[in-house]
Amino acid sequence: MNFIETIKLDSAGLVPAIVQDAVTREVIMVAYMNKESLEKTIKDGIACYYSRSRKKLWVKGETSGNVQKVKELRFDCDRDAILLIVEQKGGACHTGYFSCFYTRYSEGQEEVIGKKVFDPEEVYKDKA
Repeated sequence: MNFIETIKLDSAGLVPAIVQDAVTREVIMVAYMNKESLEKTIKDGIACYYSRSRKKLWVKGETSGNVQKVKELRFDCDRDAILLIVEQKGGACHTGYFSCFYTRYSEGQEEVIGKKVFDPEEVYKDKA
């Protein structure tokens, strides 16, 4: 049986994908994949997701150049979540941070703990 056929998709045909940096092991983003994006990711070795808001495939970095080269693909015991371990070029977050998880909440306060690695206004200015 094809590995992709064993992944449990939700009623919308999607599976959550947790993305982890191969070097730092930091969780850098969460996205969704469908069967087609998973097939494309495996074939090309570059992370491809399904954009729920745009309702289409989305190759990470197609606009910004901040691609994710997939080093390892894992799935959980229930086969209803994917873990992509990637080599992240630039930042994963569209706001310019390396990780989408750049804010911490502690003792009633929010604190930005991440580091901006690019200027989103500059990167996306002509891409709308």
